Amino acid sequence: MQVNTDTQAELGLSVTEAARRAQIIGATIATMAQVGYRKTTFARIKERAGLSSTRLISYHFTSKAGLMQAVLSTVIETKTNFLAERTEGRVGAADRAGNLRAHIETSVAFLRDYPDCVRVLTEMTANAEDEDGWTMAGPVLNDLRVGAVYRQLKQGQAEGAFGDFAPDVMAMSIAQAIDGVAAQFKADPTLDIDRYGRELADLFERATAPAAK
Repeated sequence: MQVNTDTQAELGLSVTEAARRAQIIGATIATMAQVGYRKTTFARIKERAGLSSTRLISYHFTSKAGLMQAVLSTVIETKTNFLAERTEGRVGAADRAGNLRAHIETSVAFLRDYPDCVRVLTEMTANAEDEDGWTMAGPVLNDLRVGAVYRQLKQGQAEGAFGDFAPDVMAMSIAQAIDGVAAQFKADPTLDIDRYGRELADLFERATAPAAK
């Protein structure tokens, strides 16, 4: 996966330092996607990145926690940019139902277009309690998966755009439905992702619609 060096340069790094950090983050994402969180060691990352020593990783990230924070931030940025690009000009900010549909369809499309990022999110969620990992990973991942949709549903209900339901239950149901597509796509790479995205969006559009008067 190509990591944006501009983001790394924003940390006040030189061009060379930013490129090296991006190289290490990209190698970590690729390694974790292939062998899982637990087997993603500095030694494996060194080999994947073609580094001369694991000390180069420690120099840029100090610890596993620092590296995991940078990896998660990069994956979230990638997903956020993907969703923004796919929904730009598609719906207005006040169109709650349209934004929910766009979120579901683009989240499902992300499964196909960025499989390594999806695997990393899954692995980091499953290992959020790792003592050597980033302590904030769990809350950040939970907000990414459920929190943002919950707030969107809550606001839409307040505005009358959505019906009467428990927004926490609905947000979790949407997240689990997307997870289900991820599992199915992993088992069958020929899955029609776009159709699944549309069908899920249709399903939750009906489930969240206000009652007919």
